[in-house]
Order: sequence, then structure tokens, then C-alpha cells
Amino acid sequence: MIFESLLIVFFALALDFTLGDPRNKFHPTSWIGSLIAKLTPYTKNSSEKLEKFGGILIILISCLVVASLIISLNVGIKLITFDYLHLIISIIVGGILLKTTIAVKGMEKHALAVVTALEQNNLSSARDNLSMIVKRNTKNLDKNHVFSGVLESISENTVDGITSPLFYFAFFGLPGAFVFRVINTADSMIGYKTDIFKNVGWFGANCDKILNYIPSRLTGFIMILSSMILGNNWKKSYQIMMRDGRKTQSPNAGYPMAAIAGALEAKFEKLDHYSLGDGSISFTKEHVKSAISIMKVTSILFCGIVVVPIVLLLSYLGWWIHA
Repeated sequence: MIFESLLIVFFALALDFTLGDPRNKFHPTSWIGSLIAKLTPYTKNSSEKLEKFGGILIILISCLVVASLIISLNVGIKLITFDYLHLIISIIVGGILLKTTIAVKGMEKHALAVVTALEQNNLSSARDNLSMIVKRNTKNLDKNHVFSGVLESISENTVDGITSPLFYFAFFGLPGAFVFRVINTADSMIGYKTDIFKNVGWFGANCDKILNYIPSRLTGFIMILSSMILGNNWKKSYQIMMRDGRKTQSPNAGYPMAAIAGALEAKFEKLDHYSLGDGSISFTKEHVKSAISIMKVTSILFCGIVVVPIVLLLSYLGWWIHA
């Protein structure tokens, strides 16, 4: 049902904005990570082709297991409930599950933990906290590059942790959101170009790039609109996104990062990799708070501008696979 699916989306956002993430051991992403971790050792082989094939199996098996559980749960709810009770339970359970695929409050919590450490002049703690949300080596970063890392993470996480799961929910319901979460989790765990993971992780990493391609660009444009609403420099946001969006090694990460760098009239810099924006790489807590505000407004606007129209259109065409 259209009504049910849209209520699930807005209930999930409301839960995330207010309560945030459950404790890690109860979080589905933690279970997904455990499944991937258990499968990975079986893929190690002296043959590059066999390792790559093993990487494909990791993604396929993990996606199949998770999607099957979500579909089975939905069928089970239908079998044991009826009429309005089924609707109410589906919205509650669906909202809770969809919430676990997005992370607005969680990103805010991690970002502010880094900022708090910086305010206490504890650069070591700030670097440690930053290492939990970025892939780069944080051991030798100075204060402003730690700030830059936080702002870049907020920007990129708006796609990975919010808009992409919602985008695939719009098309495929909860199975779509969770399949994206499986692939994104696999990319964060084994999607590295190291000797250990370059073969095993290549399939997951490329799937993640493909799945984020459209959401990252849509998110960048919606960030510009969010900047306009919040009174940031939206014209600069558009200019920098169009100019610097392709500067990162990732084909997707640069667009939201450049959009926020422009909105804040700042420069984001990853040493020896890229520089986004024209401003100064000199930051304060206010820059982080502004980026968090852009992330939150973008999440809401993305639902209204992208998710709702997709659900309505597919429902009209009779193609919607509801949660």
C-alpha cells in the first residue's frame, strides 16, 4: 500500500532523528557485518580469479540471506494478523527496520564526539574518534584536517547512510534498503585495494559505486537546496559541486562533499589526494553544526522530492514492491 510505505519512511526518519541507533549488538548492520566476516576467510585462495569469484559469492549469499529474512518476516506478519492490525504492525516493524539502514543521529553523535575532543584540546582522542568514521589514516592529522575529515564524513555519509537506503526502499521496499546496506557494509569491510582484499572486495566495491551513482548526484543537488533554505551560500555550493565533484578517487563521494564545502565557503582537503572548495581549511564547531543541519534538511527533502514521487509513480504503474 502507498499509505503504509510512506508512513514507514516517515516513521523511520522520526525514530532516527529522536532515538538514534540501538546498541551495536542489537543492530542488524552488526549482524550483517558478522555474516560477511564469517564468509570472507573461505574466499582466500592463491588464484586471483577464485578470490574474485569468492567475493561475488559473499555479496550474493549475504544479500540472499538478508532479503529472505525480511521477506519472510513480512509474510509472517501477514499470516498472523489481519486488516488494520496488520497495517499497524507492518508500519511499526517496517519503520524500525528501515531506521536501522539509515544513520542521521548516529552520524551526528560521532561527529560531535570528535568536535568535543578537539574543544578539550585532546587531539589524540579526536583522531581516534575520527578513525571510526573515515577510512584514512588519522594518526598524524592536525586539528584542521581532523575537522575536514569530520565534515567530509558527514557529507559522504548523507549518501551512504541516509539517501541511498531510502532511494532503494522507494523502488524495492525493505529488501531493497537492506540489500544496499549489505553491499555498503561489505564495501566498508573488504572494499580495499590492499593485497588482502583487492580481489575479494572488488565486486562489493564496484556494486557500491554503481548503487550510489544516482543517489550521490541527487543528494548533491538537494544539498544545494538545503543550503538555500538554511541561509548558506547555495550559489557557491552549486559552483563548487559542478567544478570539484569529480576530483575524488570515488566517482560518487565528491559530489556531496563539494556541495557542502561550497555551502560552508570552506576547503575540504585529504592530504595527497584532493582539495575541494575555495575557502580556508580553518574550521570551528559551527562548521560541523552547519554541515549536520544540511544533512538533516537534505534527508527530509530527499524523502519529499525523491522517495514519495517514486513510490507514487510506481504504485500508479502497478510496479511497487511494498515493504
